[in-house]
This record gives sequence, C-alpha cells and structure tokens, in this order.
Amino acid sequence: MYDWNDLKAFLAVAETGSTLSAAQALRVSQTTVARRIAALEAATGLNLFERRQAGYALTPVGEAMLESAAAVRDAADRFSSAAGASSRDAGGTVSLTAMEIFAVTILPPILRDLRAAHPGIQIQLDTSDEQRDLAAGAADIAIRSSKQPTGAGLVGRRITDNPWTVYCSRDYADRHGIPHSREQLAAHPFIGGGGGVWKPYQAWLQQYGLEESVVMQYDSASGLLAGVRSGMGLSVLPAFIADREPDLIRCVPPKTEDTTGLWLLTNERLRRVPRVRLVLDFLAAQLTKLVRGG
Repeated sequence: MYDWNDLKAFLAVAETGSTLSAAQALRVSQTTVARRIAALEAATGLNLFERRQAGYALTPVGEAMLESAAAVRDAADRFSSAAGASSRDAGGTVSLTAMEIFAVTILPPILRDLRAAHPGIQIQLDTSDEQRDLAAGAADIAIRSSKQPTGAGLVGRRITDNPWTVYCSRDYADRHGIPHSREQLAAHPFIGGGGGVWKPYQAWLQQYGLEESVVMQYDSASGLLAGVRSGMGLSVLPAFIADREPDLIRCVPPKTEDTTGLWLLTNERLRRVPRVRLVLDFLAAQLTKLVRGG
C-alpha cells in the first residue's frame, strides 16, 4: 500500500519535471522526493518516470496514472476544506464546569472573546465547586484545580501549577503587617468556608492548629476572595487567581506537597467533536496567555 505523501511527490514531480522543483514546492529535501518516488514505484510495481539528465519524464504508465492521482488529491483537498469549514462554523451548546472563583474572575473576559470570535457557540457555565462526572455527561469541559485529575476517560492538559496558599489584602497588611511564617499566622484572623473547597481548607487549618482562628465563614470560594479583599482577615486561595489580584499579597510560600495544577479536561469521546474541540483550543490558548502574563 502506498503512502499519501508518496502520491503527493509523484504529482509534484509530474507537474514540475524535476525532483528539485518538486522538493521546493513541497518544502522537503530533494532526497526525500526521490525516495518517495522510488517507494511509490516499488509499492505499485510500476515504472512511473524515465530518469533523464534534464529531469524526470512520465512514462506512458505514469501518464495513465496521473489523472487518477490528481483525483485523489482533489478529493483530499475537498475533505480538508470541508473539515476546516466545519471547524470554523462549529456551533451549538458546550457545557463548561469550573469553580465559582474561576467563573467570576478570569473566565468572563475569556468567554466574552469566545463569543465574539465564535457567535455560533453557546456556553452553559456550571459554577459548582463539586466535581462533575464528565464520563456521565454532566459537562463537556472542566477547568479543575487538582494534583492529578481522576475520572473515567479524562483527556486534556495541565495548564500550569496552581498552589493554594495564604493571602491578605494590602489594606490589611498596612494595618496589621504580613505574617511570613506558619507560626506568625496564628496571630491573625482567618476567613473560612468556601463551599466545596472548605474540606481541604479546614484540613489545612487543622494541620497547623489554626482552625480556632476562623472568624467568619463564606459558603463559596468567591466569598473567600471577597472577604480577603475587604481586609477582614487572611484566607487560603488559589495562586492562579490571587496572584492576579492587585490588592492581594501572598503571605507565605506554598508547601511543595500542597501544589496542585490547573487542568483543562474533557472526556475522550468528546475530544474530536468540533464545537468541543473549538472551545477547548480557545480556552487553552487564553489560559496559557494568562500564565505568560498576556
């Protein structure tokens, strides 16, 4: 069975008359073109060209095969154009699940730009802090903060590290100073809660004997962010969000063993669905741009 690249080399040489010109047209080496012609002749058992000092000339058999080869190329071009058009014109609803703190901070401008670029896409945004089961169809795409995502059939990419650590506001720091060690944290009030993030957050406080320092609890992660912004006290927040808040200051470095990643995920059965692929690629590009400071 011949390789499609061998057939492209055959057409290029037939149309240009030399392996050098064909190589320039295909943006490969002349040796590669010659090797592909030889491979095609070996695979078909046909002598397609006469090698002359002035270049390559089609044999009668090669002439007879030229029309069929061109038809294959035309069909491949039509397929490529149709696939591109399908991708560009992809429309429909894509369900996206993300923690509320991501949904109210970094996502609005990204989704605004997605809408402008692809008006045929409608996003259904689920802001629950509970992990949705993508395999069961609870969402098409997930943005998660996790050490290692778990779930059947998950595919995607790790965008960046996203450790959670302690932050305070600049106003709070001006009035009370900044704790720079785990020991100093005990002298400061903490804002607790955070809905779905409270369980690991509470375990973190218990680990350092700080649970009694909690003076108020919110029922969402975005509430934690609002509380810290107000100067009420300290809280543990995701670095990917908090480091982009001009009014917040990181108090202590995160522990290496506590580092999680920011993941962009889907289920393997959806990865090639045009509308899902389009949104995945758009989100990946925009989130990576944020990582790079764009």
